[in-house]
Amino acid sequence: MRALLLLTLLALLALGLCRRAAADGSASTKDSPSSEAFLSRRASAELVQRQKRNAGHGSGPGAPPDPLEAKREVCELNPDCDELADQIGLQEAYRRYYGLV
Repeated sequence: MRALLLLTLLALLALGLCRRAAADGSASTKDSPSSEAFLSRRASAELVQRQKRNAGHGSGPGAPPDPLEAKREVCELNPDCDELADQIGLQEAYRRYYGLV
């Protein structure tokens, strides 16, 4: 009976200490790592403007599409064409199966 009472008191003490530590941690939200995940409106607007200016450079979203991508997708759907493309190349396999298109 004494052991049960002692265990209960220790559990209540631990719960109180955990709540106090949580309350102390939430009081200083400026120092928490989660506050670093958010940008101010000005900083986010500058970031968007920078991305719009740089959209045409590199291989980002503004990069031109691969001219063979449509042929590659069509040839992948046909197992024979896909196998032949692995052996002799995509353009030649596409030409043999689908002609000059």
